[in-house]
Amino acid sequence: MSSAELSVFIRAVGVRTPERKLTNAELSKMVDTSDEWIQTRSGIRERRIAGPGENPSDLGAHAAAQALERAGLTPADVDLLIVATMTPDVPFPSTACLLQAKLGLRRDIPCFDVSAACSGFVYALQVARDMMRSGAYRRALVVGAEKLSSVVDWSDRTTCVLFGDGAGAAVLETTAERGVGLLGNLLGADGNNAELLHCAAGGSAAPATADSLREGRHYLRMNGKEVFRHAVRVMAESCERVLAQCGVTSAEVAWFIPHQANIRILEAVASQLNVGMERFPSNLSRYGNTSAASIPLALEEAWKDGKIKHGDLILIVAFGAGLTWGATLLRWHEPSR
Repeated sequence: MSSAELSVFIRAVGVRTPERKLTNAELSKMVDTSDEWIQTRSGIRERRIAGPGENPSDLGAHAAAQALERAGLTPADVDLLIVATMTPDVPFPSTACLLQAKLGLRRDIPCFDVSAACSGFVYALQVARDMMRSGAYRRALVVGAEKLSSVVDWSDRTTCVLFGDGAGAAVLETTAERGVGLLGNLLGADGNNAELLHCAAGGSAAPATADSLREGRHYLRMNGKEVFRHAVRVMAESCERVLAQCGVTSAEVAWFIPHQANIRILEAVASQLNVGMERFPSNLSRYGNTSAASIPLALEEAWKDGKIKHGDLILIVAFGAGLTWGATLLRWHEPSR
């Protein structure tokens, strides 16, 4: 069998969330909001907040270590590491390189970050899949890790109520078995709408200054109404296109695992696909929007709860700053079965 015919499947998943919980009741003492206001508009009750010394690479390392343990593998078995994050520990080196050192991975493997915001995990899955199907890499770690609390303006009630911190990881492996693992992928972007969800300062175009810090230009800013509109349309279209690409109908999909951004977005996407919300697992109420970490967090929870079975078709879909979006259809594969 040629390398192009190799299948790539998720062998194991792992997660890590900070211990600290920030409830809506606590937030209502910080900004002009309420539990009812937040839950009605987002479906979120609480979120996890990382401590001062708890960075994306730390969260990612714990999640990856758990995934490796569940897969029965060691750090020496990993051939490739990709980290999806919009909140890297530092501008450089990559969070992936920091995570490599913390995990004790081999020094002769590629480690790099993918920056696609909330779509990052889906982007990273496709990059890993394509690299692995070349035959050069047998096993990969794909990690989504975020510390969004570090870029949130805690005086802005329209954004601070939405986001949380966490990490999720997946061990990917190749197999000669056909029709399993990652079956179809679709990625897209529209930089013309970058201003709808962005951070204006902190990069080389606008380095940190006393003025930029005082003006809060290093915080995340979002046009919620427009982001909602674009997200619903593009996420639904991405699902439909991937299903058509694979010759599968929505009725055949056991679970839809969407980026956990906002319960109203999830409900609108489900409605457009004519799929009941019972097939859209969500942990949004407990974690909020964790960007690139949200899909692996939701996937791991559905697996741990026994919802996901061998042979199930699963469709993951995301939308984020960029604007970016992506969808992946996969058939859950347990090689020991």
